[in-house]
Amino acid sequence: MPVEFLGIAANHDGTETTARSAGALDLSYATKLARAHEDNGWDRVLFAYHSGSPDPAQVAAHVAANTDRLNLVVAHRPNTAYPTLTAKTFATLDHISDGRFEVHVITGGSTADQAAEGDHLDKDARYARTREFIQILKQAWTSDEPFDFDGEHYRFEGFLADIKPLQTPRPRISFGGSSPAAYAVGAQEADVFALWGEPLAGTAEQIETIRAAAAHAGRALPTIQVAFRPILGATDELAWDKAERTLGDIRAHRAAGGSASRGRLRRNGSQPENAGSQRLLAAAESGERHDRALWTATSAATGGGGNSTALVGTPETVAAALLDYYDLGVRIFSARGYHLYDDAVDFGRHVIPLVRDEVARREAAAATADTADTADTADRAAVA
Repeated sequence: MPVEFLGIAANHDGTETTARSAGALDLSYATKLARAHEDNGWDRVLFAYHSGSPDPAQVAAHVAANTDRLNLVVAHRPNTAYPTLTAKTFATLDHISDGRFEVHVITGGSTADQAAEGDHLDKDARYARTREFIQILKQAWTSDEPFDFDGEHYRFEGFLADIKPLQTPRPRISFGGSSPAAYAVGAQEADVFALWGEPLAGTAEQIETIRAAAAHAGRALPTIQVAFRPILGATDELAWDKAERTLGDIRAHRAAGGSASRGRLRRNGSQPENAGSQRLLAAAESGERHDRALWTATSAATGGGGNSTALVGTPETVAAALLDYYDLGVRIFSARGYHLYDDAVDFGRHVIPLVRDEVARREAAAATADTADTADTADRAAVA
């Protein structure tokens, strides 16, 4: 399978290092950033979700009208809309985007942020609801007959969507999490299983856990996606200098009370509830530098907040680090820098081609080896 690259869509130019320069929704910037991804080799961009943020589906529809090839991955929380409505909304968006829509289903890792929109289920119940939600989406997108659903969280009778997605059989569904409940749900239902960037050993451990859960469910391993924050420089030394400046900017921005989106900080500075963030903090506690180029200081500075571990170095160093994860079975790389536009351009121009070329070389070599093995087997059979 070819390697893919997922960038970030944005409602504005604010990040963990810099306050936004406009309001909560700067459509001109959102369009500019999406085009930077499309013009520089990226496959997809993610429209993130937070309880107070602009509606990502509507922003994605705007971006769809202003791009031609870029796939649009819309984050969605099951608590915010009934799954039958969601199925129709996203099927419509798939038509608007000419078949470029995907959905990333978020179970919810913060009790406070879930409660902000009236969701008071505990973690295990949220994962059970997510399982039902994905099952309903799949059936609503593919069923030509009215169907019923009688679950713990959703119940309806005789639903049939008049609009189906343009993609057949349906758009791709991604999902993330690092708890036992997440592994079980994602391995059973997701097409793409998204992880945050950990040291190689931790990533390998998670992949094997997901593989086992998928086998238990009678499925193959979902496509594995891993997320990083690239910090590039002309030399490794310059990249590390830039990394230290970035860390200082993160700390200064947080000290001033800033965040990439208003309301994201956890209440009372508490530790993260979700297992993924806990794993990131554990990796940071074990050391700042791991493997070829992984740096956890940014994750520690943000309290393990989401995609927060960095890959630091020249484009060649970062590409080699990504290929180390490719060797583990990762096939989608999610990346976003701390200067969204410039970093999308630089990563697209200087890192993505290196990774794609090496993956293509490896695939060609493997295909040649397979052909040679087949011919050798045929020759031995003819002699016998």
